[in-house]
Amino acid sequence: MAIARIKKNDTVVVISGADAGKTGTVLSVDPKAQTAVVAGVNVHKKAVRRSEKSEGGIIDKELPIRLCKLMPYDPEAKRGTRVRTGEKDGKKVRISVKTGNAL
Repeated sequence: MAIARIKKNDTVVVISGADAGKTGTVLSVDPKAQTAVVAGVNVHKKAVRRSEKSEGGIIDKELPIRLCKLMPYDPEAKRGTRVRTGEKDGKKVRISVKTGNAL
């Protein structure tokens, strides 16, 4: 089984589109649709009707963004990095191409 390039709770940077350059934490990933929801990225206004659960009004909502527009963020290099797979202690891990550290 292949190892995922981007996983939940990863810090990622957007490399193209209207939100290019923004960083955020991945809230969820849908591998079948090749999309992810990232906190603070691809935010749109949504009108919500009042109900027992919510007050209603206009709220900000993060919408999914394509995985090809995201790159894992390497804190040591302070920018996005490509990922390769390797082994550490007998387990498959994701390794930053720029610094060689495990993510």
